Amino acid sequence: MKYLHACFLRKRNMLIVRSFTTLLLLSCIAFKLACCFSNSISSLKALPLLGHLEFEDVHPASKDFGNRYQLLPLAVLHPKSVSDIASVIRHIWMMGPHSQLTVAARGRGHSLQGQAQTRHGIVIHMESLQPQKLKVHGVGGGTTPFVDVSGGELWINILHETLKYGLAPKSWTDYLHLTVGGTLSNAGISGQAFRHGPQISNVHQLEVVAGKGEILNCSERQNSDLFHGVLGGLGQFGIITRARIALEPAPTMVKWMRVLYLDFAAFARDQERLISSDDDKFDYIEGFVIINRTGLLDSWRLSFTPEDPIEASKFKSDGRNLYCLEVAKYFKLDQDKKDVMNQEVKESLSELNYISSTLFSSEVTYQEFLDRVHVSEMKLRSKGQWEVPHPWLNLLVPRSRVNEFAKGVFGNILTDTSNGPVIVYPVNKSK
Repeated sequence: MKYLHACFLRKRNMLIVRSFTTLLLLSCIAFKLACCFSNSISSLKALPLLGHLEFEDVHPASKDFGNRYQLLPLAVLHPKSVSDIASVIRHIWMMGPHSQLTVAARGRGHSLQGQAQTRHGIVIHMESLQPQKLKVHGVGGGTTPFVDVSGGELWINILHETLKYGLAPKSWTDYLHLTVGGTLSNAGISGQAFRHGPQISNVHQLEVVAGKGEILNCSERQNSDLFHGVLGGLGQFGIITRARIALEPAPTMVKWMRVLYLDFAAFARDQERLISSDDDKFDYIEGFVIINRTGLLDSWRLSFTPEDPIEASKFKSDGRNLYCLEVAKYFKLDQDKKDVMNQEVKESLSELNYISSTLFSSEVTYQEFLDRVHVSEMKLRSKGQWEVPHPWLNLLVPRSRVNEFAKGVFGNILTDTSNGPVIVYPVNKSK
């Protein structure tokens, strides 16, 4: 018993020593980190900037649209010029890895998993960049039109400005209250991507602040590795501070249509047929999955008109998996051209295999159509349903596996109405 007791005491003493050593080590690490952050703050405060670094009010930069991660930064940079961004990044580069400072560019904070955040690092508030007048080039023909914009500019502002010249960007996202740098760092996919490719396929040139603080211009011909790395690079190859965006003549109005399918294979087949056609049947093609929604077509009547009201009223969506094909045709305010457009749309729809009683349509302005998601946002905000967690998943599924995927996911995993939107974008790989 004495031997056992002595062993127990020895083990307990060893544990105490180890615990003390661990606590001492953790204390040393904490002290070292505190010294690093203190030195970092002092050196950052000494930087000559046109804008400013905010060290107190940093909590807004610790959230994003995903609302699932909260990473508190050391400071938020509110740049007034591109040189402010370059100075801060160059300074952090010169400090070396021991500073442990990381940098994240933030537009509207619409990332989903904290990509626009950085714990104990520097968040760059891109909207603070000194606003410059949008410069639209190529008006009146002669050269291909384009617009030069700041990386912190919102797409909705670009739409408003370019429409003054009868022009608009070719490719969009579904939601326009996002920054240029933000969507170009991802992809920028909407219903026009099948024809024009995503937004990153419609950029002529970029200005980028690279990892050592260099301000570089890049394009297909100049610094092409950087150009292709930054476009869709999730902010890991540089920060987009300026972009040259391709434009095209803008329509005036949009004929916006929705139809339903009971069978996913038929729905996917029609989507593929439309995006593979050489004819410009539609200018926008998307779709979404509807799972066990009650009174679906009644809710559509708020914004759309049924082609056959009596037959539409008989359709029941309860307890079903449905697949909605959403298409749009752009047109100008010219009655003769509108009549031709309506006939073309009728012929195009006649080739599809949707449920005939579910054709709904609406005519809206081009601007109203492109800004449609913002209307939904305002409704959700008024109900306090916008600032909620948004777990989100984006997948690229090859055509050869999409029916198998749909059967497994829509048939077995997603089985109730509590799911958020499930959007299906058909895109051509060549774009």
